[in-house]
Amino acid sequence: MTAVFLGIPTAPPGVGHLRGDRSFPDAARQALRDGQLRANLGHATSTIRAKRAAVVSELPDWAQLREAGRAIKAATMARLDEHLIALEEQVTARGGTVHWARDANEANTIVTRLVQATGADEVVKVKSMATQEIGLNEALEAAGITAHETDLAELIVQLGEDKPSHILVPAIHKNRAEIREIFLRTMPGVDASLTDDPRQLAMAARAHLRERFLRARVAISGANFAVAETGTLAVVESEGNGRMCLTLPDTLITVMGIEKVVPTWRDLEVYLQLLPRSSTGERMNPYTSLWAGITPGDGPQDFHLVLLDNGRTAVLADEVGREALHCIRCSACLNVCPVYERTGGHAYGSVYPGPIGAVLSPQLTGVEDNASLPFASSLCGACYDVCPVAIDIPSILVHLRAEHVEAQERTTAEAVAFRGLAKVMSNPRLWRLAQRAAGLGRFLARGKPTLPNALPPPASTWTRTRDLPTPPRETFTQAWAREHGS
Repeated sequence: MTAVFLGIPTAPPGVGHLRGDRSFPDAARQALRDGQLRANLGHATSTIRAKRAAVVSELPDWAQLREAGRAIKAATMARLDEHLIALEEQVTARGGTVHWARDANEANTIVTRLVQATGADEVVKVKSMATQEIGLNEALEAAGITAHETDLAELIVQLGEDKPSHILVPAIHKNRAEIREIFLRTMPGVDASLTDDPRQLAMAARAHLRERFLRARVAISGANFAVAETGTLAVVESEGNGRMCLTLPDTLITVMGIEKVVPTWRDLEVYLQLLPRSSTGERMNPYTSLWAGITPGDGPQDFHLVLLDNGRTAVLADEVGREALHCIRCSACLNVCPVYERTGGHAYGSVYPGPIGAVLSPQLTGVEDNASLPFASSLCGACYDVCPVAIDIPSILVHLRAEHVEAQERTTAEAVAFRGLAKVMSNPRLWRLAQRAAGLGRFLARGKPTLPNALPPPASTWTRTRDLPTPPRETFTQAWAREHGS
């Protein structure tokens, strides 16, 4: 099957781990009551922010690199079908096999069939957002195949029967004491005297994984990038587990979202400078693994590349929203987001949390299936400021909010209120009258900087979760007229 499905207006919506069973506001309320979660997130995100800021400040041409990354992505998306076909040709020419998956279910079926063909009943996995997105582990388990996560954070989540809560650090919501408890409870043969010292925890995980690396016949990975001109796949990581998975097994299966392709090696050079600084706060990745097809006698002798759509062509059709496909999964936007820092990733319900998840997940599934996520933001703009490819997340959030509002069949009280406000703000006389009327709020505030949060319905729905500043004694236009005499 070739890339004939690209550009189809009726591309199937994304399925898998892209939706939660509760709306974001409901899930966030529960998360906000967890003081330990907030402490863990605050400590971790502040540490990563500081590291990133330090290494980014070292580059005098960071702004130019950022613009180059943005421009390459925009140009690539404009000719995505051509680049994917070129990638397929190059991978095939180098002995690999390319499979096209319209959605998560099709991708899971392809991967399961490929593993079963080898006769293996277990696989080792490189950390992969794409396989998390499609729910591959669950699909393999249903077929009697055990998937072993080898990334340390993913291993913690898997052993704890938990879900990832961060794009880069899936176990960011756990502290060292909690990780120690998980290891003692779930790792066979772990030393009972294990402490929560990071080195000891890492060594325990290393011993646990080593035998799995050595006996594995099949590995499954994602890909950070794929170079169309040579059919080269790239995985960047910090621990070395990926290198073990990519070189030891006989069969390697890579699941990659179709947006991960870059046209040339020169394009890859830009992203290998942007990604490590924005993600882990490092100047370069400790491990950057590159491979193209198969090489006789060296590494896996059977390579399969599964190119995943799962709603991406629908995103591509949106001239505003398609910018979300530029994401290189660095997670910088999560680490600066005041909403994510207080609620954590689980509240988003999708494998893609934080600001990028708030724009990507609704588009992959259809906005109405994830309607609360575009509202999971204060629109402060910090996510745009740190994005290494300059994705204008705030503008996309506003765009998706408008889509949701326009899709409503019944008129809500909020819609009526804003229509009235728009009419008032577009009429100077009405606006001046409204400003004078708002001055009555100073009596309700009783000298406090904000109005009370117990206003009667329907205003209580708004003020229960928002501070409403006390109106000033003098408006800007009144001050201007007084000072300038006009």
